[in-house]
Amino acid sequence: MISRTEQIVEKLRQLKVVPVIALDNAEAILPLAETLEDNGLPVVEITFRSSAAEQAIRLLREKQPDILIAAGTVLTTEQVVQAKNAGADFVVTPGFNPKIVQLCQDLDLPITPGINNPMSIEAALEIGITAVKFFPAEASGGVKMIKALLGPYPQLEIMPTGGINIHNIKDYLAIPNVIACGGSWFVEKSLINNKNWVEIGRLTREVVDLVNQ
Repeated sequence: MISRTEQIVEKLRQLKVVPVIALDNAEAILPLAETLEDNGLPVVEITFRSSAAEQAIRLLREKQPDILIAAGTVLTTEQVVQAKNAGADFVVTPGFNPKIVQLCQDLDLPITPGINNPMSIEAALEIGITAVKFFPAEASGGVKMIKALLGPYPQLEIMPTGGINIHNIKDYLAIPNVIACGGSWFVEKSLINNKNWVEIGRLTREVVDLVNQ
């Protein structure tokens, strides 16, 4: 039987792009997610960089249950529990914290931990995790570094995030092991706070069209 992690990886592979969202106001997630979905992107990574994250995940799970929801920038065990209780489909972390990973596994909550070097990759592989986030992607060597790491670790399924934009996303997606890229340029906080759903929709459609060419 296909695992929940495998199901998520397959969905991400189809979507190719994950909007990485920082919210000041939890209520904004509803029109934002609707705009994303209407323009071909029924997925969000709601980061715990603000106190609105838990409420935003809960609101979205209640109102738009079909959207794939990641809880991002999860740094503490408390945030793992909040993400799980609010209804997140999976957790994304910037680094590899064994305590966080173990808790997610204990709670049967899929996790995509952050890696950017052999040590963290081997820590992930040791406990059976092959789906990882490569972060910060551009600052860690970008496409060249991912290709170098795939030499010894060809089983990795990678979601690069950090420094990715409309100009380089296709270079990342050209690597077969890259399942999707995280990006925030089309969901910038200033656009969200100004309720500029038209511009967010336009930018979303632009990237969706590009990656599906």
